[in-house]
Amino acid sequence: HYFYPDGVAAVRLGALLDRPVVITARGTDLNVLPDFPGPRRQIIDAARRAAGLVTVSAALRDRLADLGIPADRVRVLRNGVDMARFHPGDREDRRRRFGLDGPTVVSVGNLVPLKGHDLVIRALADLPPDTRLLIAGDGPERAALEGLAGSLGLAGRVTLMGRVAPADMPALYGAADVLVLASSREGLPNVLLEALASGTPVVSTRVGGTPEVVTAPQAGRLVADRTPQALAAALADVLHAPPDRAATRAFAERFGWAATTGGQIALFQEILNGNRAFGDQKGTPQGLETPPKAE
Repeated sequence: HYFYPDGVAAVRLGALLDRPVVITARGTDLNVLPDFPGPRRQIIDAARRAAGLVTVSAALRDRLADLGIPADRVRVLRNGVDMARFHPGDREDRRRRFGLDGPTVVSVGNLVPLKGHDLVIRALADLPPDTRLLIAGDGPERAALEGLAGSLGLAGRVTLMGRVAPADMPALYGAADVLVLASSREGLPNVLLEALASGTPVVSTRVGGTPEVVTAPQAGRLVADRTPQALAAALADVLHAPPDRAATRAFAERFGWAATTGGQIALFQEILNGNRAFGDQKGTPQGLETPPKAE
């Protein structure tokens, strides 16, 4: 699960142990790392020699095709969501737990530029004054985001929650009116699936695999322009006319783990039966290089 350096090393070990290896692309491993010559060369080599390849979105499959790997050799098995863990629950109880009494937007992710939390804060300025923004996550941009909220007169409407424990995330999703994802790049974001399973619609930038998730009105809205204005307009639409939460939950059921698990089992069985998509793991492996620092 991850092309570099994990997949490169796994193919090398597979050749030594005479075991087939399947590599799954998750996002940054194909969206960013191939921009560096060393990792790019090794990723392509590993992809050609792996017994099977999986991507979590069609967008990542296309990225592999851009690297010269035939698309018909790649299985798209999207991320799944635990429908039992993430569910609508008692919404009013969850809102009381977080002290919410008005429209609430939630943004989840590390506090780094690519997540676009600053864009969401700027978008909040164009939403009704009773709308609150909760940001779940921590990272190096925290002070800058706090300063931005203050400079825009939004300090009382923006709460930087820090890292939220995984056990508390279902309640946070369920308490929100809408989840917003303003990333500049993604694979297939789990946060979208988790929010939808909780009955909460989403607003997301059109990046990576997000168009493969938000495909119907009951899921929410996609924005083509990664700007505060576009985000604010989409958020206002969803807050003004939200989809039925039961319909949003029902939409999420297509992302349950059953389909992904079945696809994985089928692929492994084909490989064990000798139908390998890529047969030459014993080619000469290239040495691992120190990867660039990930964001």
